[in-house]
Amino acid sequence: MTTPLPTPRGTLTADRPLDGLTWLRVGGPADWLFQPADEDDLAGFLRDLDPGVPVFPIGVGSNLIVRDGGIRGVVIRLGRGFNGIDCAPDAGLVTAGAAALDAHVARKAAEAGLDLTFLRTIPGAIGGAVRMNAGCYGAYVADTLVEVRAVLRDGRIVTIPAGDLRLTYRASVLPEGAVIVSAVFRAAAGDPAALAEVMEQQLARRDASQPTRDRTAGSTFRNPAGYSSTGRADDGNELKAWKVIDDAGLRGARLGGAQMSEKHPNFLINAENASAADLEGLGELVRARVLAHSGHDLQWEVIRIGDPRNPA
Repeated sequence: MTTPLPTPRGTLTADRPLDGLTWLRVGGPADWLFQPADEDDLAGFLRDLDPGVPVFPIGVGSNLIVRDGGIRGVVIRLGRGFNGIDCAPDAGLVTAGAAALDAHVARKAAEAGLDLTFLRTIPGAIGGAVRMNAGCYGAYVADTLVEVRAVLRDGRIVTIPAGDLRLTYRASVLPEGAVIVSAVFRAAAGDPAALAEVMEQQLARRDASQPTRDRTAGSTFRNPAGYSSTGRADDGNELKAWKVIDDAGLRGARLGGAQMSEKHPNFLINAENASAADLEGLGELVRARVLAHSGHDLQWEVIRIGDPRNPA
């Protein structure tokens, strides 16, 4: 990238490899990685950045495949300064920075007697949870979100009500280039000890059914049917992605170093030094075979971004 960039107070790194910033441990370099010092630093950088330069915010990389050729433009990764958690039990509100881990928010809220226990087993951070309307065990971000604070691509700082995000199953609508910096949730009151016990049960249930010790990015594909426009499961018409993958004989399927988990076939695993091309290629193979077997057109839940590696 030859376009001059603004000089921020935070850290701006050229040609930064991204494989170490994703849970799958794959991905080429970003032209630039920007880690802003604080909200004002982020706003000033975006305001002064050439509008033609693309930006892509990432969290902790828990739901992401960065292709082997890397990302053109500026990748923005929020860290310290964006991970605060403030609980207001009297008001029933929890305000969390976009970089706060979902699990930490659930625990802090529970300690304050506020129920956001559904976040405990969701991998990643709050910014990604909002973008994807993350959900678990019948509860979704859409059920509790009040509003988000975001920095727009032109540097303006805005508050966006939850309704304006049009949260649906694993999706939201945000202005192009907007970066979520914090979110406010309304949580029901609960006994801290009881909430802690609920979270322990959720963790045990997750660990029993998911490959939590492997390099994965969570669920690979969205469930193919049985969800309302608000993202809530219709229990009378629910169909799971893992089931159609399993029925197509793809549990444990491999391509290069990538594998569909034996334990949970909707989890894509970096089993043996996989490339991003291995992982995405296996995912597309699974999609094609499931379509041929059952007619279900699986849609990616894992975000894939960047360029493929240039051929030698």
